[in-house]
Order: sequence, then structure tokens, then C-alpha cells
Amino acid sequence: MTNDDSRLTTAPLGTGGPEVGVQGLGCMGMSFAYGPTDADEARATLERALELGVTLYDTADAYGEGENERFLSPFFKAHRDEVVVATKFALAIPPGEPTRRIIRNDAPYIRQAVEASLKRLDLDVIDLYYMHRRDVNVPIEESVGVMADLVREGKVKQLGLSEVTGSELRAAQAVHPIAAVQSEWSLFSRDIEVGVVPAARELGITLVPYSPLGRGFLTGSFTDADQELTSDDFRRHQPRFTGSNATANAALLAPIKTVAEAHGASLGQIALAWVQQQATTHKLPVVPIPGTRKRSRVEENTKATTITLTDEELATLDPIAAKVTGTRYADMTFTSAGRE
Repeated sequence: MTNDDSRLTTAPLGTGGPEVGVQGLGCMGMSFAYGPTDADEARATLERALELGVTLYDTADAYGEGENERFLSPFFKAHRDEVVVATKFALAIPPGEPTRRIIRNDAPYIRQAVEASLKRLDLDVIDLYYMHRRDVNVPIEESVGVMADLVREGKVKQLGLSEVTGSELRAAQAVHPIAAVQSEWSLFSRDIEVGVVPAARELGITLVPYSPLGRGFLTGSFTDADQELTSDDFRRHQPRFTGSNATANAALLAPIKTVAEAHGASLGQIALAWVQQQATTHKLPVVPIPGTRKRSRVEENTKATTITLTDEELATLDPIAAKVTGTRYADMTFTSAGRE
């Protein structure tokens, strides 16, 4: 563990991959999905994260139809040798339906997507290229085969998959080494522990948890999305954050508060410390990517890596996930849990 005045320790990104800070940064909310944002503060947050040792920065072509990649490009270019750039493909906009997304894993689309991302990012190569979601109508071996071609062509350095099952991960690894698998993992969402985590451990793949703070709910910053969040905040469409589900789930924060008080920490820091500690529990590299657009939050989040929870505290937090009301998404068919 690190000290308060030191940079983050590191973890490997896949077998033989680069070392990255043990906590990355999810950049989606800097320009997309979570309501109004302050672009200047978001840029300052990127710089502060790097100062603290955050080196893995996560975006996707679907975030604001490429606007998130464009927003991040100047930062990436200014610090090219210091950062690991991760972006994703697969969520396409059907012609004439700008608000809809369809999943595409076919070869022509993958090639089109990587060229578009390289152009928006203004980079020669993408460090980590993820398949954002899985189209079950396209064999995963076929999609990963095309992604492997991108590595051979020098357009991509490493490959990642998001929201895949353990068996899908194994099938992909048989085609080309997978460096990282990205899935939701938090005190509220633990379904990946059944199949995905054991497969990743077995194959030497780094686990990159997204939404480790339960999209902010685990920090106590809001208790009902409908009542407290702006109309353009996508959390208002997620079942566990609205209505009676939100009320029931807010009550589950009580044991987190108890542990937080014992450490003189925030709820969010305890939630993050729990995710970080899964590296020890499950014996594999774990690099969560909490999202924020404020310097104060990235400072708070990285300090969570200095917290070690006792066995008793872990036991106190363990029952929470099983009591959560409502699914992660309204449609779970596009998640690994929907196919396991």
C-alpha cells in the first residue's frame, strides 16, 4: 500500500503488459451521461490524476458520439509517454436513429471504428482497445481475430473485452492474449465473481472494474435519481436508483458508514478500498476506474488505496450485494450476468 504523500503503486495490465497505477480513471462523465460538466475543472482533474500516479485513462467511442475521445485528445497527446489510453468499440448508432445504440462486432465495423477513434484521439496507436459489448450473433473468435489483426498492424497494442462471460473470455484468449476484462464490480454488483473473475485469474488477465462506486450511489451523494438528478442524467433510467428500489438500497449503506467512521474515511473510500482489496482476495490484478470530473474527488479516490479493511470489516460488508434491489440495467441481456 502507498502512503498519503506518495504516488499510487502499480499493477500489471495483462501478462507481460505495462505497469499502470492500481487505480485508473473513468472519463465518460467528463463530457457525457452525468449531466452538466465544467470542462476546465475536468481538464484539471486529468492533470491532478496523473500527478497522483493514475496512468490508465478509460473512454469509448460511444460516449457522446466520439466527443469524449475528442475532449481527452489534448491531454493524451501532451502526456503520451506517461499514460495508457483505453477506448472501446461496439455500440453503433443505426442510420436515422441518433438516440439508439446497436451492438456490432463484425469485421467491417471494427475496422471502421478503430480508424475513427484513432482520428478523434489524434494518436498513432491505441494502448488498450476493448470490445464494449458482445454481439452473440458474431462468434467471439471472429471478432477477436480482427482485433488481433489490429495489433499486428500496429494500430492497437493490447486487447480488452467488456461484459463477457468466463467462457467467452477463455474462447477469446485462445485466439489472442487478452490484457484486461472490464465489468461492473462493487459492493452492490458482484455477479462476475462466479465465472469471470476465476477465468481472468486463470488466464493472467487484469480485472478493470467500472462503476466501483455504484455510479455514485455508494458515496451517499444521492438517494433517489428521479428526485435528485438532472433530466439528462442516465442514472434515472437504471432500476436500482429510482423509486422503492432506491429507498431500499439507500438503507444498505449503513454498514459502509460504520466501517467508514472507524477509518475516518468517506463512504466512497471504503467502497473503493473493498474493490481494490479484491486483488488480494481473488489473487489477480485489479485496477478499478472510478469516474470523476473533480480534483477533490480524484484525490479522495486515490487515498482509498491506503486503506486496508480487516477480515471483520470485510465480513460486515459481504452481505450487501445479495440484498440489493433492482438490476444494474433495465435490459441485462447485454451484460455477462445476462448470459452466464
